[in-house]
Amino acid sequence: MACAECGGTGPCAELFHVVLALDHSRREPWGPLHGVTVACFLLQHPSRVPERDRGRNWAIVRAFVDGGRPAVAGLTAAVRRANSHRARGALPEFDAPPGGAGAFEVTITDVAQDGTFPAAGFEERVRAWARATLDAHSLR
Repeated sequence: MACAECGGTGPCAELFHVVLALDHSRREPWGPLHGVTVACFLLQHPSRVPERDRGRNWAIVRAFVDGGRPAVAGLTAAVRRANSHRARGALPEFDAPPGGAGAFEVTITDVAQDGTFPAAGFEERVRAWARATLDAHSLR
């Protein structure tokens, strides 16, 4: 059965928990892409994120697509610091994605492949996921 939000064919929430566990291991290739994987998932599953946070997720995905890991590293570090209870400064405002999303050509199911998010090709699959997320939001 297809997901009502992203159109993927897998158990999206379960897959998200699997990739989060890999992300939190802080190992390559998953750890450095944590912010991007979370942002892609939330932009493709908007019921899981408040409207006010969509701009931040959009900025992370856009930075990754435009400049890869180096471009997103500083941004995700700033978001992580601002998300801390010890944060002193507010996170800057980010522009929200344009309009609603169209159909997603790549979803978490595609990135997961066999459900285990294999290391081989993971970053390339995340890049395709990020591009598909941006493309779908840009169509409206």
